[in-house]
Amino acid sequence: MTQPEQYTTVAPWIVTDDTAALLDFITSAFDGKELMRVPLQDGSIGHAEIRIGDTVVLAFDRKEGWPALPSLLRVWVPDADAAMARAVELGGRIVTELSDSAFGQRGGRVRDPFGNIWWVVAQVEDVAPEVGMARLAEPQYAASMRDAQETLDRELGGREGISPPVTE
Repeated sequence: MTQPEQYTTVAPWIVTDDTAALLDFITSAFDGKELMRVPLQDGSIGHAEIRIGDTVVLAFDRKEGWPALPSLLRVWVPDADAAMARAVELGGRIVTELSDSAFGQRGGRVRDPFGNIWWVVAQVEDVAPEVGMARLAEPQYAASMRDAQETLDRELGGREGISPPVTE
């Protein structure tokens, strides 16, 4: 026997300072459906689950003294432009502008108000892997790939923008 039917084999965890607000963000930005919220005696959230498409994301509040653990997540959406716009309206900050990839996807990255980076992607065209690899030599796709790599490097390296503070 493997995992229960409602779960995928691997489940991402998000640890944040405000899991309740994170659940609201995911619900509004990515059409998440909250499944469970287990409050602890101190009012923090000890366990929460939210479904995004076919995946259950697990979350809980960070305890005092724990390090900040921002997550990197890819989320498939029907319309990347609309989802990115909603995420920004909800307090997210663009890390990588939306662009079209050699592999038929349109996407960009946004850092949510809790420090997590979401790679928001929509499949807009069916492209065979070998065609996508060949397209990487085309200037617009090469530029898109380079921008995706450079913006993430700057964001994670702290050389651009403001990273969320680490609170202890």
